[in-house]
Amino acid sequence: MPIIKSAIERAKTNVKANERNSAQLSAMRTAVKRFEQAKTAGADNAEDLFRQASAAVDKAASKGLIKRNKASRDKSRMAARLAK
Repeated sequence: MPIIKSAIERAKTNVKANERNSAQLSAMRTAVKRFEQAKTAGADNAEDLFRQASAAVDKAASKGLIKRNKASRDKSRMAARLAK
């Protein structure tokens, strides 16, 4: 454990940020999986789920959780799957 006060505060901040980032990343992955499952099942709400998933991917990219190229690649793959 850190002894210096600023290091203790920084450790607490890192824990909070880690929890927030993990939740955001999990939400993004869940949205993408929901879209994939809906498309596989042939559900009629696939377009809505696509919009939600692409918004979640954009949000994760803007927060720095994933890189912009990965976000673009994921959205492109989802769009191609939606058009199929």
